[in-house]
Formats: sequence, C-alpha cells, structure tokens
Amino acid sequence: MIITGLFWFANFHYPNVYVEKGFYTFLALTIIHFVFKSIFEGMVARKIKESKTRYSFRKTVSILYFVVLLLAIFKIWIEHTQTLLVSYGLIAAGIAIALQDFFKNFAGGLIIFVTGVYQVGDRIEINQKYGDVIDIGILYTTLLELKEWVAGDQATGRLTVIPNGLVLSGTVNNYTKDNNFIWDEIAIPITYDSDWKEAVTTIQRIVREETKNMAEEAEKEILKLGEKYYLTIRAVEPEIYLTLTDNWITFNIRYITDVRQRRQVRNNVSQMILAEILKSENVKIASTTVDIIGLPELTLTQNKGTI
Repeated sequence: MIITGLFWFANFHYPNVYVEKGFYTFLALTIIHFVFKSIFEGMVARKIKESKTRYSFRKTVSILYFVVLLLAIFKIWIEHTQTLLVSYGLIAAGIAIALQDFFKNFAGGLIIFVTGVYQVGDRIEINQKYGDVIDIGILYTTLLELKEWVAGDQATGRLTVIPNGLVLSGTVNNYTKDNNFIWDEIAIPITYDSDWKEAVTTIQRIVREETKNMAEEAEKEILKLGEKYYLTIRAVEPEIYLTLTDNWITFNIRYITDVRQRRQVRNNVSQMILAEILKSENVKIASTTVDIIGLPELTLTQNKGTI
C-alpha cells in the first residue's frame, strides 16, 4: 500500500517522464539497498555462526546486489521489452569491448563463488604466485604471499592481488581443497661403505614416529576424498626409495604431512635423522670428494735474454 501510494504521488505531482523515472529509480535503489544490505548482509548474515561461511555469504550478496541494481535501472529507463533487450545487447557489447578485463575478472569472481575453486583460508598457487587466500572480492583475490625469497612455505609479509579472471584461462593449484595433507620428500646421500639396511631401519622408524598422527588423519581425509572423486588407494605410511649413483646411495624419504606444517615437519625429521646417523658407527652421510691420483712432472726453464 505504501509503495502504491508513492507511485501515485509521483505520477500526480511529477508528470515529467524523466522526473517520474528518476523517482522510481530512487525508490528501487532504496528498496534493493534495504533488502540486500539491511536484511541479507545484516540480519541474515549475523545468524551465521561460522566466520568463513558468513564471509562467503556476504560476498555473494554483494555481487547479487550489484547485478540486481543494474538490471533494475535498465528496466526502469527502458520501457519496451524489445528495446530493452537490444539495449542490453548494445550496452553489453560496448562495455565488453571497453572493459573486457573488468568483465573477465567479474566473470571469474562469479565462477569462484559458484564453483568453489578456492575459498578464503585455502592455500593456492595461481599464475606462479603462491599464498593463503585472505580475501575474495568481485574483481580480485588477495593472497598473503608465501615463498618467494623465503626458503619454505612461510609468509613473506606481502599481500598479492590476483585478478579473478585468471581462473578462466589459468591453472589453480589448491593445496587445501577437500584435503589438508600433501606428500613431501627428503633426499639424503649415504656412503657405499655404510650399512644401508641399518640406515633404512633407523630412518623409517624416525619418520613413522614423527608423522604417525598426521598419517592417521590423512588416511581419513583420503577416504572421504574417494567418495567425491575417482581416486585410487594411496598409502600414507612413510616409504624409502634407494637410488644408486656414482658417488653414493641416495635415500629418498617420502612421507605425508599437513600442508601448513611441511617446513616444520621436514626440519624435525631432518634433525632427528642427522642425530641418529652421527651416533651410528655403521652409517655415514656422503659428500662430494675429489681424489687426486697423481700430478704430472713439471720442468721449469729460464730463458736468457740478450742486450
């Protein structure tokens, strides 16, 4: 009733079509703003307890708010349906040419929200940039940068802004989507005169003890992953693979670890292995050495000059 009265008031007092449409535009914007901002982003969002879900909901509402706003304005100012469709097409074509990067990023933002390629809190790698997602906007994604000059999966302190359009044509590596564990490897050279069987037993015991809890949790997550994707069975127990080289035996130690603890786990495992090897008399770590077998005879001659 209130809205009908306002419409009547506008038609009676403002016969000019532009004033009338302006009034309708103002009214539509007010209603849309109230519905999306006050009800959805305000009242409804506050009832969502989980912070990540609440954040994603508000971002989705902000995108829909922007789209509905544009459609409402076009609908008010263009009366005929055919003209409206043609106008939509012409406007879209013109803007698409002028702002193709803008719409590409906008479309990428919609795809991210709809498909869940990545979410806030995920650790991803895109366009050779690696980091934790801390914000997903309509056009850009903000990462807390990792690696770069830091020798490990740790933050540099920089914030990296990635255009959302990259998801349309680029590759996204998501390290935490549906699964928080990855496999890591450490390579250790052992001399040929070492007791390699003792080395295998010692290293295997250390790695299993250090990654036992992670392996148990990873096994549960992998089973759940198999319910969603076609996934063959993967062993989560640590494995050691030997490679024979000209100088030593390379021990490739493969184990599973939490994505966010990879550097710390690698450090712990390396320290424990090093401590055990140094205590052992039968196992030695190899290093590159050069044996000089002999030197050629040198003859020194002195040339006498003339004056």
